[in-house]
Amino acid sequence: MKIILLIIIAISVTAIYDARKIGENFFSSADKNKVAKFIKVIGLILCIICGVVFCVLSAS
Repeated sequence: MKIILLIIIAISVTAIYDARKIGENFFSSADKNKVAKFIKVIGLILCIICGVVFCVLSAS
């Protein structure tokens, strides 16, 4: 379970860093800023949730 959480955290950080590139590849250029912001927010939320779950599992 911990390994899966670490993989999800790594993917989330990568998504936050490359949000603009991901948005350019999958969506139209008109929505690029909105999509990049959305990807960053979702990545941040996912990273925080997985980080908290990982810390709780490690403390147990």
